[in-house]
Amino acid sequence: MNATVYVNGAISAAAAAAVPVFDHGFLYGEGVYETLRTYRGVPFLFDRHMQRLRRSAALMALAVPHTDQDLMDAVQRTMAAHAGLDEAYIRMLLTRGVGDLSYHPAACPRPSLVIIVKPFPAPPERTFTAGIRVSLVGVRRNHPLALNPEIKSNNLLNNALAMQEAIGRGAEEALMLNQAGEIAECSQSNVFVVRKGTVLTPPLAAGLLPGITREFVLELAKASGYQAREAALRPSDLQTTTEAFITGTTREVTPVVAVDDLVIGGGVPGPVTRNLLARFRERALAIVAGQTPVAARSSVGGR
Repeated sequence: MNATVYVNGAISAAAAAAVPVFDHGFLYGEGVYETLRTYRGVPFLFDRHMQRLRRSAALMALAVPHTDQDLMDAVQRTMAAHAGLDEAYIRMLLTRGVGDLSYHPAACPRPSLVIIVKPFPAPPERTFTAGIRVSLVGVRRNHPLALNPEIKSNNLLNNALAMQEAIGRGAEEALMLNQAGEIAECSQSNVFVVRKGTVLTPPLAAGLLPGITREFVLELAKASGYQAREAALRPSDLQTTTEAFITGTTREVTPVVAVDDLVIGGGVPGPVTRNLLARFRERALAIVAGQTPVAARSSVGGR
C-alpha cells in the first residue's frame, strides 16, 4: 500500500509499520479516530476534527496526552515523509494503548497514536455529476445506550456489516435506520434531503455521528439563503423528497439519485445539491488560502 505511517513517534512505510498485538485498539476496539483530507496541501477543518477527537475520547475515558499543535506537527511530519504527495488522505487513530488482557483502563499506561497518510483517493467525478444509488439496509444503527454513536470509535463492525449489505445490492452507500425506524445516517457519511425547498438532516438524537462535514454543510446552507435544519425523517418521507445527498470528509456533497428502486428527483442531481457542492468547494479553498501547504514547510524534515 502506498502509505506512510506514524506509530508513537516513529515514521515508516506502511509495510514496516506495526502496532503490538496487545494494543487494546486491536484486542477490544478501544480507540477513536478521525479522517481528514487536504485542500492545496492543508489539512481541512483540523481544529474541528481535533475537538471531536477529544469529545469521542472523553466519552470512553481515554486520555489524549497531546496538544492540538503536537498532533498537527505529527501529521505534518508524516505528510512530509511521503514522497510525491499532492493531496492527502489522513487517518488519525488514538487507542487505549498496550496492556494486559483486561478491560480495566489502568491496564494500559499510555495511549497509542497512529497516523496514516496516503494520496487522497478522489471519488469518481461521475458520483458528483450523475449521483449515486444508496440502499436502505436491514442493519440498524447501534442503539445509543449500547454504543454511543457520538463516539467516532475504531469499532466499526456495525458500519461494515451495513456497507456489506449495500454492496451486495449493488449500491454505493448504506442508509441506516435507528431502533425507532427513523433515518439515522449512512455507513460512512451523513444524509440530507430536500423537501419543499428546505434542506433537512436527521437530528443527533436519532443516534448518529455528529459529522464535521454535516455541521459545515448546515452552516453553508444557511449562509447560502436556504432554510436548513434538523428534522426526524422516516423512509416514507423519501417518497416526497425532491433531492438527497450525503456528506463526508472524502465525499464532500455527493448527490443521491436513488434509494434502492426509488428514484429521487428524476434520477439527476438537483439544483440545491449542485449549488451546495460548488459553494462547499469554493469555501474550502477560501479557508485554506493563505495557509502554508505542508510540502512547502521548510521546518519539516523528511524520513
